[in-house]
Amino acid sequence: MPVKRFKLYHYPASRSARVRWLLHELLEDDFDIEVVQLYAGEQYDEHYLARNPNHNVPALEMTLENGESFSMLESGAMVSLLADMFPERGLAPPPDCFSIARADYLQMLHFGASWMDMMLWQIRIHTHLLDKDNDPRTIARYEHKMRTEVEPQLVGRLGSHAHICGDSFSAADCVMGQNVLWARAYGLCQGDRFGEYVARLAERPAFNKAYSDLGGFSLAPPASGDDTQSGRFTG
Repeated sequence: MPVKRFKLYHYPASRSARVRWLLHELLEDDFDIEVVQLYAGEQYDEHYLARNPNHNVPALEMTLENGESFSMLESGAMVSLLADMFPERGLAPPPDCFSIARADYLQMLHFGASWMDMMLWQIRIHTHLLDKDNDPRTIARYEHKMRTEVEPQLVGRLGSHAHICGDSFSAADCVMGQNVLWARAYGLCQGDRFGEYVARLAERPAFNKAYSDLGGFSLAPPASGDDTQSGRFTG
């Protein structure tokens, strides 16, 4: 059953930006966006928890032509599915037969959305989102792993090709590009290869649309004065 309409629940510069970016690549502006104010705790509102019990973004609602709807909650799964739904855009190797290109694309998409994402989230939450429960040792551990394990792999790829899976842009770059931006905000991925990669991505109109709300984002939540901010993030 074809999808009639997409709606993305989003917050600036979060994981939902990678999905928004791909939606702009595929559909230009023909989808809906609703901002969930994470720093205000809207992800814990009853109506949003009914949609996404993981109390985060993104959530992607797909309305089918028969009126039924289905929601996805994992950004990597969203990116993978969306790219396959629009093969004419050429943002993923074809899924209907085995190819090394397809295997490599899936490997890097999921590496970005799982292993690398996990390290970046631990750095972020222990630096800016937790208060009494933050752990400097966790920050140091994952900064070290990023610099010694993740960055060399990416530098090797970007030293050989313009994009993460070759010379052509793919949906995997929506994940990896967002991760590199995230890492750079925390002093990681600072070399020339990463700067050149980001500059190439920033030439894409869909990238600029996806990050057009970046001015509304801050790494740290605004001071609330009631000591409840960190309770909104559980890690």
